[in-house]
This record gives sequence, structure tokens and C-alpha cells, in this order.
Amino acid sequence: MAIKEDLQTEVATIFAEKWVQRNGMVVPDETSLKLGNDAVDIEATVLYADISESTQLVDTHKAFFAAEVYKAFLRCAAKIIRDNGGSITAYDGDRVMAVFVGEMKNSSAARTALKINWCCKQLIQPALRKQYPSERYVLQHTVGIDTSPLRVARAGIRGANDLVWIGRAANWAAKLCTLSHDYPSGITKAVYDRLEDKSKTATDGRNMWEERTWTPQGNASIYRSNFWWPL
Repeated sequence: MAIKEDLQTEVATIFAEKWVQRNGMVVPDETSLKLGNDAVDIEATVLYADISESTQLVDTHKAFFAAEVYKAFLRCAAKIIRDNGGSITAYDGDRVMAVFVGEMKNSSAARTALKINWCCKQLIQPALRKQYPSERYVLQHTVGIDTSPLRVARAGIRGANDLVWIGRAANWAAKLCTLSHDYPSGITKAVYDRLEDKSKTATDGRNMWEERTWTPQGNASIYRSNFWWPL
């Protein structure tokens, strides 16, 4: 069968086939979902951690240096995510996606963002400066977090497929990463309203999160922070 007819058949099947849906309490993986219209619905918090201005990094530095920055950032972010109860669901170039579930998912994700900020400024940057004392590059990053119901399904073709996360949290968390790295941690109001007190307030009593209006996103209320949380 020619590829055109093959795709016409498969697309028609996707739109016509009934969904097999079930609720989930844990983060699904590729072994728990079929390629057909099979889905798991979960309540989850999504975190994206992203290197800022990575195109400029790649365009202005040697490939080995950019690769080392990528690897250092992604290694640290991934370990911090896992240490705080998150599940890593995807890597995409210079960023990592993670999902948190459970009663403390929002506080855990928010602390993860603050810890990644500490790690970038207090661990990665000093190590970079020690190895390359004449290098002027400064690692900047953003972390975006949102929470919502999500539908998880497998997409692609046999032998080349991955999970897709359908729902607001996946989209908004990624969009938050496009905001200024002057405040590297960004969360939605839905996340902020569910934070435990110690994930909101610094040891000196200051609120670590500043409310802002996200004009391009329908004037949604979001919160930003330039605080960090030591490891």
C-alpha cells in the first residue's frame, strides 16, 4: 500500500476508534500504554527546566563547551528532580520535562525549581569558572511549573514512539520557561495556592514568590521567584 493510502487509513482509524481510558495514580511509562487510542488520566504537576539563550551559546562557543554546559545542567536538574520525587519524562535539547504526582506534588516541584536555581549559581557556575577562568559565559536558566488534569497517550509509529502529555500543565509549564531568567522560577496560581508554607516563605519570613499578571496568557496570575533553596 502506498504511503498516502496507508496514512489515510491510519488517520481515519485514530479519529474513529473509541478511547480506552483509565485513571492513574502514578506516572505512566511507555510499557503501560498501547499505540492505539489508549490513555491514562492523572492529576499531575509538570516541571520544565530549560537553559536560557542556548542558541547563542551554541553559535558563539565551541561545540565541546556547549555540550559540557548542556550535560552539567541536565545532569544536575535530573538528579534534583528525582531526589524530590519527580519522574523525568523527556529530554529535548537543552531542557528536561518532569512530572510530579501525589498530595505534595506542587510543593515538591516548587522546591525543585529553587534547588535548581541554587545549583546553577552556586555549583555549576563556580565549577565552570574554575575550569575556564577566562570564559565570560554565565549560565542562565528558567523553570516553569503548572498543575492540571493530564491525559497521557503514546504517539508515533511502532519502533519510534513516545508518550504525549495532553493538558494545560504541560503547555503552560513549557511557556513559563520563555519568560525572563532574571526570575528563573515561575509557577501558576494553581500551583502557588497549593504550596505548603515552607515552600512559600523564606527563613527570614519573606514570601519567596512575587505575583505577576501574565498578559499574553489571558492575564493569568502567575508567580515568579529569584530565591534559591540550598541542597
